Amino acid sequence: MTITIRPAHDFDDTATMLGPKNPTSSVCFCLSHRIPARVNRSLVGPERGEFVRELCAKKVAPGVLAYDGDEVVGWAAVAPKADLPFATSRKIPQLDDLPVWSIWCIRVRPGHRGRGVARHLIPGAVDYAVAQGAPALEGYPVDNGDEKVDLTMAYVGTRRLFEAAGFTVASPTDSVSGGFPRVLMRLVP
Repeated sequence: MTITIRPAHDFDDTATMLGPKNPTSSVCFCLSHRIPARVNRSLVGPERGEFVRELCAKKVAPGVLAYDGDEVVGWAAVAPKADLPFATSRKIPQLDDLPVWSIWCIRVRPGHRGRGVARHLIPGAVDYAVAQGAPALEGYPVDNGDEKVDLTMAYVGTRRLFEAAGFTVASPTDSVSGGFPRVLMRLVP
């Protein structure tokens, strides 16, 4: 398996990674931490996909996609923290005024999990953000030690996964995911 990382400008591949099985569903598309809750709730069914289609068409992609050959196998959301609800979160601290970018959602397609795809996604997201001018990056993974993380909550990543990409713990948070505390991790490339 040879993994390559590309900016998420291809809507069809992005939809493969993030779209619901039922196109009329009002879930996912990785919007809950990208846009204000009120806007997220207002996007119903296919409107969610159209919103993401518009994001994919912008100069700065909404994240990165991992490919095994021509097959899309992974996704990582990455964007300037100032543009995200994390910027005003009561549970995720603001460390300083550095215009950091955030990585907050990592997803690997079923059938490709356990093959190291996620270990390519975070460095790929870092490279993309740095190429767009990011001076530093943050992630908000769970600190689960050796305990297994439920797959439905694993999208935030784990402390070990971010450490493997060079991130270090910068602060505790008041956030919990899947029963585990989340930590703020930072990387200054």
